[in-house]
Amino acid sequence: MTYSKFSLAKLPTIFLRVLVLLATAQITAISVTALNSPVQNSLPAATDNPLLTESALPYHTPPFDKIKDEHFVSAIEAGMQEQLKEVDAIAVSPDKPTFDNTLVALERTGRLLDRAERTFSNLNAADTNPTRQKIEIEIAPKLAAHRDEIHLNPKLFARIQELYSNRDKLGLDPESSYLLERYYKDFVRAGAKLSDDDKTKLKAINAELATLQTKFEQNVLKEKNASSIVVDRREDLAGLSDHEIAAAAAAAKGDGKEGKFVIRLQNTTGQPTLASLQNRPLRERIMQASLARNSKGGSFDTREVVIRTAQLRAERAKLLGYQNHAAYQLEDQTAGNVPTVNKLLADLAPPAVANAKREAADIQKVIDQEKAGFQVASWDWDLYAEKVRKARYQFDESDLKPYYELNHVLLDGVFFAAGKLYGLTFKERHDLPVYQPDVRVFEVYDADGQRLALFLGDYYARPSKRGGAWMNAYVQQSGLFRTKAVVANHLNIPKPPPGEPTLLTHDEVRTAFHEFGHALHGMFSNVKYPRFSGTSVPRDFVEYPSQVNEMWATWPEVLKNFAKHYKTGEPMPQTLLDKVIAAEKFNQGYKTTEYLSATLLDQAWHQLNPSDIPKDAMAFEANALRKAGVDFPPVPPRYRSPYFSHAFAGGYSAGYYSYLWSEVLDADSVEWIKEHGGLKRENGDRFRQTLLSRGGSAEALSLFKNFVGREPYIEPLLKRRGLDHPPGPNDSPIESSTSTN
Repeated sequence: MTYSKFSLAKLPTIFLRVLVLLATAQITAISVTALNSPVQNSLPAATDNPLLTESALPYHTPPFDKIKDEHFVSAIEAGMQEQLKEVDAIAVSPDKPTFDNTLVALERTGRLLDRAERTFSNLNAADTNPTRQKIEIEIAPKLAAHRDEIHLNPKLFARIQELYSNRDKLGLDPESSYLLERYYKDFVRAGAKLSDDDKTKLKAINAELATLQTKFEQNVLKEKNASSIVVDRREDLAGLSDHEIAAAAAAAKGDGKEGKFVIRLQNTTGQPTLASLQNRPLRERIMQASLARNSKGGSFDTREVVIRTAQLRAERAKLLGYQNHAAYQLEDQTAGNVPTVNKLLADLAPPAVANAKREAADIQKVIDQEKAGFQVASWDWDLYAEKVRKARYQFDESDLKPYYELNHVLLDGVFFAAGKLYGLTFKERHDLPVYQPDVRVFEVYDADGQRLALFLGDYYARPSKRGGAWMNAYVQQSGLFRTKAVVANHLNIPKPPPGEPTLLTHDEVRTAFHEFGHALHGMFSNVKYPRFSGTSVPRDFVEYPSQVNEMWATWPEVLKNFAKHYKTGEPMPQTLLDKVIAAEKFNQGYKTTEYLSATLLDQAWHQLNPSDIPKDAMAFEANALRKAGVDFPPVPPRYRSPYFSHAFAGGYSAGYYSYLWSEVLDADSVEWIKEHGGLKRENGDRFRQTLLSRGGSAEALSLFKNFVGREPYIEPLLKRRGLDHPPGPNDSPIESSTSTN
């Protein structure tokens, strides 16, 4: 298949430069000022701390059964002190700077700190408690201060700068050369060239931002748990399955409300139960509770945190020489700059909203045919979209769930596809400690039978777990340290009552494949330096490999292997399987619009000057959606500002567009794979060798081009989301230029 008009070589300067993420695990730590912290003093003295030494378990897996909350602060403090000594020795060395005595030496620093902080961070996300939350609040600004202490060390930067200035004379291999380039840019972007006064200002901003981001994340989790909907009568739950009702009863019992039913909220605006509940007032109650989170006063309200965070990020960007926070962030991504992202979003929003309005009209027809007497609202969409889907494709979500049992999805779907593509095999281990009883551990073997990695699966929702789905690494692959990866996937699937099967929605199945795509990126990593390990790539590239892995969720050979009825073992009928595939484009107007609305909010907040920060967060949000043309009430943003953790708890600030940007590469790669035979070892091996194994060791777009052999095209994305249209006279390439800040 050939595309020319919309070649991404002509789009957004297309991914002009690929710069890897600024923050790296090995230089994330705690300042010396963490000593004698209130949290540490309030905890029992740590003895025989297992975090102080490298784990003797296979793959250096953390000894979860021995780690106690009292161990974290002392281990992080010890790691901080150790790293600062290591860094200082490099900075003041009388020897002439060389790649080995400066850059490789820096890569070797902070092993203890990385181990302790990584273990704490991962456990705090997956299984938090009040003590861990207090520790996080205490250490967050100190982690930022420690990072600044390294990045703003003038003697250390002088050595890096000298090497960078003479880089063409060093005779480095490509990965080493790129490491030098990244270190130099990391330090410059972190403020290494600022005056001493400005460095002092920057340190204060970073410390406060770290505190604000931690507060935001914790309040979002607390409010989500506090906003659960209590239902008194079983008959009000009409439409839910017996399994879902039993789970709601079990949740109520767990909350001390036996005899009632509790519907827990997920972190997104939309809620799964809205697709089934017949009781319209209850649907409205659920949606309104979701929309109002963190913005109705009380101790969990985050509106002032949002405003202050936006203010500080804008001030920091100016201090560092950038127009705004988005400009600062995007310079280090494949998109390159603000105009590129704005153009992409502005081009996609009108057709997305138009599609959503057509879908709303179809829904309204069903409502009117039922003589229900109301106009479609956000709490009606999912239920009536299912009715439209059923009428159009003769199936609905409830027809699918009996065929999507978790164990089958994982073993016969996710793992089966990885076996076909890459030759991997998996052996479940029960001899290694886990941090929560539901966590499963699998040893992963390569095609040649050699041990490759360890995989942890944590699939069930619980109040102690943050929302959403994610992958993380407890141990990163590194040739320098001869370590193999220990990676984990986390989902938030409601846990059924004991003895009942775990039946997934279609979206949950897709999410399981998506997160395992991240896991493959981590497990296949084959780089020398920890700085480049696994998913250490730009935010707008990191979602690309995981989105490619989603394609196998509906690939006929894979789907037939795992989509089996949980009672009878019968495979999903071919007719239903065909309908699932045929309905792939269904409801894409809604899905694209809710995502774009959140993306546009993220950009609106982070393209502000310090003098333009609003006083009313919700009024600003409403105005931003209106100006962008996406203020369509039946389709609210996937996240509203007060609970938009991607944007205000750190990681994806000014970067939520990344999922869409990555999908350009994903959709194009999927087309390439289909054209080259689909589920074949040759395709898997090529993807692994040219891209997955390379981590962040080269410019990201070059890795894509190594895989497909050309520049990317945008047409597959437009086709997938129903946004394709014949080229018109006003179509033009999106222009951008490389920032020189």
